[in-house]
Amino acid sequence: MKRSKRIETLDKRPVNLDGYINEWPEMGFTAMSSPYDPKPSIKVEDGKIVELDGKQRKDFDFIDQFIADYAINIEQTQHSMSISSLEIARMIVDIHVSRQEILKLITGITPAKMTEVMNHLNVVELMMGMQKMRARKTPGNQAHITNLKDDPVQIAADAAEGALRGFAEEETTMGVARYAPLSAIALLIGSQVGRPGVLTQCSAEEATELELGIRGLTTYAETLSVYGTEKVFIDGDDTPYSKAFLNSAYASRGLKVRFTSGSGSEVLMGSSEKKSMLYLECRCLYATKGAGSQGIQNGSVSCIGITGSVPSGIREVLAENLVAALLGLECASSNDQSFSNSDMRRTARTMLQFLPGTDFIFSGYAAEPNYDNMFAGSNFDAEDFDDYNVLQRDMQVDGGLRPVTEEEVIRVRNKAARAVQAVFKHLHLSPVSDEQVEAVTYAHGSKDTPDRDVTADLMAAEDVLKRGITGIDIVKALAETGFKDVANSVLNMLKQRVIGDYMQTAAILDKEFHVLSGLNTANDYMGPGTGYRVEGERWEEIKKIPHIINPQDI
Repeated sequence: MKRSKRIETLDKRPVNLDGYINEWPEMGFTAMSSPYDPKPSIKVEDGKIVELDGKQRKDFDFIDQFIADYAINIEQTQHSMSISSLEIARMIVDIHVSRQEILKLITGITPAKMTEVMNHLNVVELMMGMQKMRARKTPGNQAHITNLKDDPVQIAADAAEGALRGFAEEETTMGVARYAPLSAIALLIGSQVGRPGVLTQCSAEEATELELGIRGLTTYAETLSVYGTEKVFIDGDDTPYSKAFLNSAYASRGLKVRFTSGSGSEVLMGSSEKKSMLYLECRCLYATKGAGSQGIQNGSVSCIGITGSVPSGIREVLAENLVAALLGLECASSNDQSFSNSDMRRTARTMLQFLPGTDFIFSGYAAEPNYDNMFAGSNFDAEDFDDYNVLQRDMQVDGGLRPVTEEEVIRVRNKAARAVQAVFKHLHLSPVSDEQVEAVTYAHGSKDTPDRDVTADLMAAEDVLKRGITGIDIVKALAETGFKDVANSVLNMLKQRVIGDYMQTAAILDKEFHVLSGLNTANDYMGPGTGYRVEGERWEEIKKIPHIINPQDI
């Protein structure tokens, strides 16, 4: 058959390399509304929920029971459930109804009711809701700091640059899990070189991650995964009760905790129970709320390929982010998994969170080239920094980042590398050569750096754990090797663990170690002229992109 050259050309476009599937409710391939989703209902007897979304208490699975017992306000529920889902949806976008009023109302509705409410909102209305409902007044951003070699010196340099660029939180993980102690130390040091007050975490096996946190080598955790069906929960990570216990283990040691969930995980693991992705994610978010976590990383996350393949899938991602905010949770709204071959499509997906602002627009912007991202790639990476900054300038939107100069980048990367070199030497860990310091100072990624002695690094990582090295040891090492300013910053991070204020909902720290959270800097948007506005000093900072014509120079 003779083919149209127009269609042949379109067939070769990157967007047609992505995978798509039409709705298949029986296997869970529906984004926001499945014919098998339950209808909203609630019944309370003697102060206990005995019916939840059409299911009697004797038939509850452990997610139903956990939600009924810990995640729904029994005193509010009869009133909240009596209001139509359409009316609640309209209240969410009504500038005359405050965030506080909506938060109180939402405490009494069920997951099925929440699903109905979201289905009344189109994408623009969901964005309007997010602008009003996010916890913290100012948006923020989080970075992935990783590399193929698990090179701690490069981690420190990238962390310093990322902090300089404006990331309020930085997260690392490893290809070789045993590298975790060195990665955590490098991330802690590098982040404080770039900007005092940046929170850090090392994503590892739970026992290791908790130990690193207790030792003061990390300051938050976000990989406590929850799921929307009992079968997947058991296969994936125990029960809501064990997650609540783990949450308390972190929090009682002064670590900020954020759970992780995302639509599509139940489909991917083959046990969606025919329910829509949104309904199952609502169950995850209610379990998160009931467990006492201050926040959630959600937005399909690593399952975005599944959710993005079905009709209305990207709308569903935004809807689940909004559900998190409606439940009063900090929302780190994903954007941290590469999902499309189309640059246009991946940008459009991010704009849904970028424009209204979320507590963390990315729960993992790759602050390294994509090939170095050990979290399996991100929707934006280090090669997109200038594009991202221009988008902020184009739209007068605060996306959490700032333009930087080449001189600033070289300076902080070099200082971070030298600081790690000095600390490793002082603590008798694996050596860092001057050649490597020079390489990571100017490197784009791990292709530009020499290989390290992996055996020596792994022995050093094990030694960190055996010797009981803590954050105080890092402070002493920095102070005694000429990096007193960095030592002071790390010490201030440890003090925050004792104070505990950064465990407030959506908390971050500024460079003076003041807490900015949903409690003391709550979102107060009530329509035009209210809420956070990009203006003044912050607007001047955003405008200073490189490669710009300055009229004063003409």
